[in-house]
Amino acid sequence: MRVCIQQPAYWPWLGAIDRIARCDLAILLDHVAIEHGTRTQFTNRNRVRTAAGWTWLSVPVRAREQGDAVPIEHVAIAEDGRWRRKHFETLRQSYRGAAGWAAQQEWLELLYGHEWSRLAPLIEATTVRLLQGFEVDTPLLRSSTLQSRSRKSQLVLDLCLEVRASTYLSGPFGRDYLDLAAFERAGVRVEFHDYAHPRYEQLHPGFEANLSALDLLLTHPAQARAILQQGTTREERAA
Repeated sequence: MRVCIQQPAYWPWLGAIDRIARCDLAILLDHVAIEHGTRTQFTNRNRVRTAAGWTWLSVPVRAREQGDAVPIEHVAIAEDGRWRRKHFETLRQSYRGAAGWAAQQEWLELLYGHEWSRLAPLIEATTVRLLQGFEVDTPLLRSSTLQSRSRKSQLVLDLCLEVRASTYLSGPFGRDYLDLAAFERAGVRVEFHDYAHPRYEQLHPGFEANLSALDLLLTHPAQARAILQQGTTREERAA
């Protein structure tokens, strides 16, 4: 069984969707804390396209108040609901002319009409919606429901062993910290997923890469899966 393990992300990007699509199981790493200020920090935010360029959709969280070590599964969303109205209006104004807006509008209204108290269920809702839109049926499993509680490379290996994975499909940053020898001793093959973002016509002039996958789903709903698969992907097996 091929498994990937990913930090949960609000409206994740195409590379995350593609990696999940290539696996038999995807584990969302929700028992760890948000790593604030890192280049991979998309847990409570992501980017979408507007007529003026890209902009952040950021969910205000109370992680700082709760303490930096609070697990993602327990991170609370700030009580002020203005962010929900802002996110929906940003999407409506930016994508109401897109081919896929009519199909997604009612669901988005329900999403942003709901009073979310915790971040993790919101993340899961947006991720599942994207997977459905891209016709990806890989099941998701939250790490908080599993037993492994080690750290870094050992945590990844322990999670793989717990779900009886034969192959772990890592993101490119795994090259920096995975103990490949330990994986080999445990009988788990490691492969690296390098996703080069496909280029497609966006609703507004110019092109911005590495946005939320929602951008592609809204602008090219019928071709979304095919364009996703056009992304140049190099899967390299660890030596």
